[in-house]
Amino acid sequence: MIRPLHRWAGLGAALILSVTALSGAALSLYPAAGALSAVPLPDISAGQLAATLQDSVPGLEEIRVSAAGGITAYAFQDGAALRWTVDGATGEILAPAERSALQLWLTNLHRSLFLGDAGRLVVVAASLAMLALTLSGLALTARRLGGWSRLLAPARGPLSRRLHLDLARLGGAALALSALTGIWLAAGTFGLLPETGMPGFVAGGAPAMSPAAMTALRDLPLADLRQLTFPRPGSAGDVFTLRTVAGTGYIDPASGQMLAWTARGWADRLGDLAMMLHTGRGAAVLGLLLGLAALTVPVLGLTGLAQQAGRRPAGAAGRRVRAVAPEAADTILLVGSEGGTTWGFAERLRAALTRAGSSVHVGPMSGFAPERYLRAQRILILAATSGDGDAPGSAQGFLDRVGSLGKAPAAPFAVLGFGDSAFPAFCGYAEKVRAAARAAGWAELMAPARVDRQSPQDFARWVRALADRLGIALDLLPASAGPEPVRLRLVSRRDYGAEVQAPTAILRFALPRRSLWQRLAGGGFGPFLAGDLLAVLPEGDSRPRYYSLASGSSDGFAEICVRKHPGGLCSGQLMDLEPGDSVAAVLRPNPAFHAGKDEAPLILIGAGTGIGPLAGFARGNRALRPLHLYFGARAPESDLLFGEDLVQWQKDGRLASVATAFSRTADRAYVQDLLRRDADRVAALVSQGARIMVCGGRDMARGVAEALEDILDPAGAALVRLKAEGRYVEDVY
Repeated sequence: MIRPLHRWAGLGAALILSVTALSGAALSLYPAAGALSAVPLPDISAGQLAATLQDSVPGLEEIRVSAAGGITAYAFQDGAALRWTVDGATGEILAPAERSALQLWLTNLHRSLFLGDAGRLVVVAASLAMLALTLSGLALTARRLGGWSRLLAPARGPLSRRLHLDLARLGGAALALSALTGIWLAAGTFGLLPETGMPGFVAGGAPAMSPAAMTALRDLPLADLRQLTFPRPGSAGDVFTLRTVAGTGYIDPASGQMLAWTARGWADRLGDLAMMLHTGRGAAVLGLLLGLAALTVPVLGLTGLAQQAGRRPAGAAGRRVRAVAPEAADTILLVGSEGGTTWGFAERLRAALTRAGSSVHVGPMSGFAPERYLRAQRILILAATSGDGDAPGSAQGFLDRVGSLGKAPAAPFAVLGFGDSAFPAFCGYAEKVRAAARAAGWAELMAPARVDRQSPQDFARWVRALADRLGIALDLLPASAGPEPVRLRLVSRRDYGAEVQAPTAILRFALPRRSLWQRLAGGGFGPFLAGDLLAVLPEGDSRPRYYSLASGSSDGFAEICVRKHPGGLCSGQLMDLEPGDSVAAVLRPNPAFHAGKDEAPLILIGAGTGIGPLAGFARGNRALRPLHLYFGARAPESDLLFGEDLVQWQKDGRLASVATAFSRTADRAYVQDLLRRDADRVAALVSQGARIMVCGGRDMARGVAEALEDILDPAGAALVRLKAEGRYVEDVY
């Protein structure tokens, strides 16, 4: 039992463990470097330091003192968040306290593999594997060497075995300690550890006194301080929040007395110990030793793999289904999908064709390569439509490839379009595909068909027609169940538009908690980004209605903008919601309409409820990327959605500029008028690599496209190029 556990834990987690170990070893150098440059803390009270920094650092919000003795001041000045290292004795600002880009990169790699919560769970699983590996490895080593009493005896055998055993004995305890402390820290991140509650209190309302005179701070040695957060200026009833090595409390700024205090519990103390042992903060030498031990992990992985080389399993429990290469397939199945739904239909078709004896290659339309389809007898194209008849994400460049064909493929094609008949360009991209193929002289296998709103009946009807055309039986298995709807509870709403007979609301829903199992299995209401879609299922109808999300899961809520449509079932039900009510909904990814993480400027253009995802991009713009918003509404006093937020985001630097147009005022204007007014600036931003993102009604989007064609290139080629490069995207309705 021990040997299989050790073997499969090692083989399954070798790569991830090597990545986390090497990044952890690199990170262990930073606490050591900080310890070498650290200076002793002055023998003063926390109150003296707070008073000194309050006078020398404008906009001071928080002071932190690390276990190694470093002092950092956090401030907010002129709309920018600043962080400084300071001299505790003089209060003098020494330098900006910014972690290097490399350190941030290593930290994200080490903690989550750049995959957010899912990556954290993968790292936790790898840490559990590491713990299992070290314990089982020590047991196997003792068995191999003749018992626990001979655990330190010299190893014999091939070099790979000796090196594996020696490194395991040398670093095993340190690796087990790193894994155990990492698991503990992750448990705290996911809220699995008990939290210490705070008693209630009432703060005074008199003007704040100097921190140096406050009893709670005057008698506190600076070495015991960990964090002091100042009250927000002008916020009545706000207090000082104090965290020390002994506990957490709140201080009345008027009297300087402690209003409430809670001593650190056992989980807090263990958390501090785990942080020190895992990161080396406050124990730099130990951190370096753990870092050195981590360097053995890749070597242990390689030597372990070397010992497994040549070994064969005793028997085969089953046969793995292998992907069919395009050169070997008689059926090529190309998929153009935006949110992933069309891939599900493609998989059902692939399985049916395979059961009928066909060899099927499945790939994205963007990977269209007819020169590789050596044995193909048919090419089946399942194409969804994005925006106003545009190519979906996995079909970019397909039309250009077809248009440049010197010779049409010998295998005939068939097109099945996917879309929503509520939109004017229903299956518009599929029609463009068919027209381009016919213009290239490509023979058509059968008449095209369309699937409306993911209808399984429409799909099954086309599959039966395909089976008749091929003269074979195609048996479609039932579609796998989609994600279970989740009940979302409304926590707040902001109403607009009553004055112009267009009731509109910003609805904010609480995020349901996800259990640890749901996180591991990818279930529940998972992570999302602004621009993804919330599929709401109204009462009395199973067909979902899609709303663009104006928030990301990191904001802690799901927010959408809704306008009530006459006779609209879903919009009517949403507009009738009161805080505490709930709706059924599921998430649908919309990766083509994400802001992305690069630093290129964004030109955001929207009207009405189309501002939803654009507001979400601004809210999440903590890196202060240049975002330029053009927003159209009816009147400023009735339906300027997110009006107060836009002002604040511009002050914070999350929005570089905001331009608004109102269609029901004396100066009647639309967003396309604003673009023409700012033609020079828009052209300059595009030349600097800016992306353009448009969200709102189709008429608005059409007017915006015409304005941009006039601004960028009278022939319209520039806009076509931007679309092909993914620098012009739309989310229209």
